[in-house]
Amino acid sequence: MGWCRDVPAHFYVNEFEGFIMILVSSCLLGNKVKYSGGSNDNGLLMRYSRYLTAVCPETAANLPIPRPPAELQHGDGMDVLKGTAKVVNKLGGDVTLHFIQGANKVLDMVKKHRVKVAILKANSPSCGNEMIYDGNFNGNKIAGEGVTAALLRQNGVRVFSEKDLNEDLLQRIIAMYREE
Repeated sequence: MGWCRDVPAHFYVNEFEGFIMILVSSCLLGNKVKYSGGSNDNGLLMRYSRYLTAVCPETAANLPIPRPPAELQHGDGMDVLKGTAKVVNKLGGDVTLHFIQGANKVLDMVKKHRVKVAILKANSPSCGNEMIYDGNFNGNKIAGEGVTAALLRQNGVRVFSEKDLNEDLLQRIIAMYREE
């Protein structure tokens, strides 16, 4: 395994000859970047980590660990990107610009390294691909996607969550994204 020298420290990049990068939320690979200071370890993804590149849009935007939880209000990630919704932390602080900045840093990496697929943390205000929390900090979820997931999808990246995966699908994704 080699580490890309031109990638910031909040990205953990595996370099493999003949592979296009597959991005994965860093917390799913055991990195303690979650708002609480923990991780969301996913055994399946951790077993295949040599084929995956860890990213955390929130730490890429210099949000601290730990940090107050954040949720999207008045819409989803696409609405945030359009300027009609915002991201607010549980203390009432507006962290919208941090989330947009983090999403843009991930997008820069996507463009630089020809990323075509990402496996992101379900329900996250950055990474959720189908459901997000409703913005009231009560545990209720609504249909929608996080800021980074929306920006990546808008730019042609196929976005999955860890809930979409089984070992067969992950193996097919890895095989599919070998350079032709």
